[in-house]
Amino acid sequence: MLFNPQKHNLEYSDPETRELMQKVIDFMENKGLKSIKKDWHEATWNHEFVAFMKEHQVLATLMTPKGYGPDNSRWDSSRIVAFAEITAFYGITYWYTFQVSMLGIVPVWLGSNDALKQKAVKLLQEGSVFAFGLSEKEHGADIYSSEMKLHAKAEGDYLANGSKYYIGNGNEARLVSTFGKMADSDDYVFFGVDAKHEKYECVKNTVHHANYVAEYKVEDYPVTDAEIMERGPKAWDNMLNTINVCKFNLGFGAIGLCEHAFFEAIDHAANREVYGNRVTDFPHVGRLFTDAYVKLCAMKLFAGRATDYMRSASAEDRRYLLFNPIVKMKVTSQGEEVINHLWDVIAAKGFESEPFFEIAASDIRMLPKLEGTVHVNMALVLKFMKNYFFAPTDMPEISRRSDACNDDFLFNQGPTKGLGSILFHDYKAVYQGCDLPNVKVFRSQIEAFVQLLSKAGPDKSQSKDIDYLLALGECFTLVVYGQLIIESSAHQDLSEGLLDEIFNVLVRDFSHYALSIFSKASSSEEQRERSMQMVKAPVANAAQSEAIYNTQVMTLKGQYVAG
Repeated sequence: MLFNPQKHNLEYSDPETRELMQKVIDFMENKGLKSIKKDWHEATWNHEFVAFMKEHQVLATLMTPKGYGPDNSRWDSSRIVAFAEITAFYGITYWYTFQVSMLGIVPVWLGSNDALKQKAVKLLQEGSVFAFGLSEKEHGADIYSSEMKLHAKAEGDYLANGSKYYIGNGNEARLVSTFGKMADSDDYVFFGVDAKHEKYECVKNTVHHANYVAEYKVEDYPVTDAEIMERGPKAWDNMLNTINVCKFNLGFGAIGLCEHAFFEAIDHAANREVYGNRVTDFPHVGRLFTDAYVKLCAMKLFAGRATDYMRSASAEDRRYLLFNPIVKMKVTSQGEEVINHLWDVIAAKGFESEPFFEIAASDIRMLPKLEGTVHVNMALVLKFMKNYFFAPTDMPEISRRSDACNDDFLFNQGPTKGLGSILFHDYKAVYQGCDLPNVKVFRSQIEAFVQLLSKAGPDKSQSKDIDYLLALGECFTLVVYGQLIIESSAHQDLSEGLLDEIFNVLVRDFSHYALSIFSKASSSEEQRERSMQMVKAPVANAAQSEAIYNTQVMTLKGQYVAG
């Protein structure tokens, strides 16, 4: 299941997309690991890659929706996430420039300024990058408290004043979509500024990294109606809807990093002997590699299925609003665990300056903390829990979405309110359709969790305690995670053994989170009793685990060697 650029084993809907992605792979392979590491150590921004993307119209191809640009333009999430996975395979630096450009361009497409959309098309074709001016130094993820102000000067003329912090591409972006408020009314507003304008000050890179994560200031920066994307409540909705679309890519960034790190780790361990034994022959090493592999496969299965739901979304079907933050939150956090397992195997090798692993070990930590923390996304996920468990309804079955079409609804998502009213199909039907041993154990854990919620749910005080709710949210997230993994397996050439091994890991994770609920100081005796009913051991199958290790993990040895 792992992406191998030297085999280019990803599927696309059309030959033009494969050709474009192959050019990206060729560029990175020709650049080589030594050059990638040199740029990373020296914190050199990826000017070469941006020039390459300009030459081959990469951003223009991927980020121009139907109706703008050439006739074949489309916003196709299936190829966007493929590009995210490919670029992250070589390092977050390349993924990040693309990711924050996407954040910067989406507010334009969501807005009502057609002239600015045509300008954006031109900037894309010129190879420009974009930025998303949202967070501020004093407020971070508290987007309600934005101090960026747009002051009315004359009819259609304004002056922008304020600063933004942690803004990717803020050094070079020719259009920085900036979120703020009208000074006279406090109405929300989205407007564009240019990093090359004399009234724009790029103060510094806030991190020592090849990513440029800027602090920028504008002082009496002139803005006209031509630069305003949206005002009022719709500006607020567009800001959140931008994050809905773009936060999704963080999961695929984690997947790409982990894939490269996995190839490198298995090669190192399989070619090393200690105490007269090959490292990969030690039982604990086999378990670490197998767990890392099945976690990575689960990441890919869930994220791929969530893509189907996002591409199929409509005003009547907004299930993607639950699945997207889980891609951002859970898939990226699982990426950290994959890297931790691999690092436990390769040990000191993970600190060396020449291998890729050093990049993966450092940069994987960023992803759960970008576009809002895990806690922020968990709080969002909790809004869906009641309807998911207790009000299932008939919903259309979603097919695999790898077709070449424009994802129209992403630019017409509408108001961001009413998350608690979104409906879901019955998760139980999905689980009941799979009778693998560890899926059955997982089902029993779900049943115990639902009983805890219905018979001994949070009291009034606990309902206001985010620490307690986060513990419940971890269990809820696992249920959704497992559901989409089962759904995704129906569209993949996936062995029952691998799927059962994935649920072996999920059963253990469920037990871990159940113990967290048990250990909360505020948990009642009934809550503790019911949480312990969720603690289960997976069904061990030594032959199955060994088969996966020998036929799917060890066979990755020597399959990808960086140039």
